Amino acid sequence: MSFTLHGIGVSGGIAIGRAHLVSHATLEVNHYVIPPHQIADESLRFDGAIRAVRAEFDGLQNEIPAGAPAEFAAFVNLHRMILDDSTLSVEPRRIIETEQCNAEWAVKVQTDALLAQFDAIEDSYLRERRNDVIQVVERILKALSGQPGYVPPPAIGAEQDLILIARDLSPADVVQFKRHQFASFITDVGGTTSHTAVVARSLDIPSIVALHRARELVRENEVVIVDGTHGVLIVDPDERVLAEYQQRRLAFGAARRKLSGLRDTRAVTRDGVAVALHANIELPDDVAQTLANGATGIGLFRSEFLFLNRRDLPDEDEQFEAYRKAAEAMNGLPVTIRTYDLGADKQTEDGAQHSVNPALGLRAIRLCLTEPQRFMSQLRALLRASHYGNISILIPMLASVSEIDQTLQMIARAKAGLDDEGIAYNRAVKIGGMIEVPAAALSLEVFLRKLDFISIGTNDLIQYTLAIDRADDAVSYLYDPLHPAILGLLSSIIKRADKAGVPVTMCGEMAGDVTLTRLLLGLGLRAFSMHAAHVPDVKQQVLEADASALRPLARSMLRTSDPLRLKVLLAKLNAA
Repeated sequence: MSFTLHGIGVSGGIAIGRAHLVSHATLEVNHYVIPPHQIADESLRFDGAIRAVRAEFDGLQNEIPAGAPAEFAAFVNLHRMILDDSTLSVEPRRIIETEQCNAEWAVKVQTDALLAQFDAIEDSYLRERRNDVIQVVERILKALSGQPGYVPPPAIGAEQDLILIARDLSPADVVQFKRHQFASFITDVGGTTSHTAVVARSLDIPSIVALHRARELVRENEVVIVDGTHGVLIVDPDERVLAEYQQRRLAFGAARRKLSGLRDTRAVTRDGVAVALHANIELPDDVAQTLANGATGIGLFRSEFLFLNRRDLPDEDEQFEAYRKAAEAMNGLPVTIRTYDLGADKQTEDGAQHSVNPALGLRAIRLCLTEPQRFMSQLRALLRASHYGNISILIPMLASVSEIDQTLQMIARAKAGLDDEGIAYNRAVKIGGMIEVPAAALSLEVFLRKLDFISIGTNDLIQYTLAIDRADDAVSYLYDPLHPAILGLLSSIIKRADKAGVPVTMCGEMAGDVTLTRLLLGLGLRAFSMHAAHVPDVKQQVLEADASALRPLARSMLRTSDPLRLKVLLAKLNAA
């Protein structure tokens, strides 16, 4: 039966494919005591679940098509071996009988013990097999609850027509998709500027968040249509709807190809104002997309993604190679690398800090300054890499002068250490700061005196100014870049930076929103940094704009507090 779900579109375009349900095992189950006369029945219930999962594996084995990659059969065989091992198929029954507990709890107790053993294994390949154990346990728990079994992920290269559907995905999960070619992904939770949505846009695939019940309502392998532009998910469409969206997908692709013709065109307004259009990246390999889309620099290299999806931490040499690779690939074009912005929803696996409100907790520069040894390794790596390209260093989430002073002192120490060792670096490397905390925006003059440049992080600046958790879709409707307070702050930051002669860039999601490009030009912004895929769209807006004509319209918006009037003025500005 066909039905439609509505969420928040976070990456535009049309994707058509088959649903693949993604599950993350929390292994959180209820624990209750089984009366002595029901122990035998509970053991039989457990045995029945094991048989059901075996039957699932038999079915999967029989359904593998001829000529399929060998990984398919190997995957099923591995999970079958894990299931048949007595540690999972027999030992929980003993726990049921001795502890008089329910089968789910017995499975959890045994799994916890088994995973602890995997964590102690030094060999990385064997240690990573813990994830296979978790997936098999998920099957057992779902069989106990009567739910359908977990469907294994596809092999790399077999996922081009798959739509990933999950309750939630962390930034670490999403960045792993860079090695796949999924058609789309959608989640039940999330906000427009959650870190997951931000990374999703960098993949340039249609994506929707905040669908609420998609993971529950959509069935595995069901045909779905994802309209990332309008935030619409259509499940099991009829032939007419399917044909219509196939045409829309072709039209969207043709429009994108037309825009790609602007790659080598300079971003200059009709009245001759040059505008810098840079790209945001997560990993050095993203440079290829940056150059392919015509960006003239990297305005934000999110270095924290080098720290994710791993148990060990990148040492100085590994970081140096990553930064050097990006700088050399950009061939002299500017590369701004932000020191690691860990914390909040981006955690490493070596002992994550937990906070009641992680967005306001120990993160970004706060975390860096509490980990001087790790921070010093990154600063040395950045300075060493600056010898091989046009690198600048950007400090995230600055809120006070003391944080700037401490950071500059550590950079001076890093330089002195490299001098002692005779290691070359760019002695004039530029140091900038993110303006994403209202305190920094309000006391900007002192920041401008101490820093070489500033970059406006609108995602957090809006979040903190409006007191809205940008990852919470329950309040996403309150996230408003056109709020008078936000427009006032942005105008003030740009004017004061220009007056002080300090370069200012915007690297938040507003920079890549084509509906806001002309407004930002009217406010005086001349350097934008965005996902590489958005560069052609923004460039087209720049080429068609007259900056001098936009200023009075932008000033009119600054004098307006009525939301409806602001939208009317924005439409007028975009038609200018």
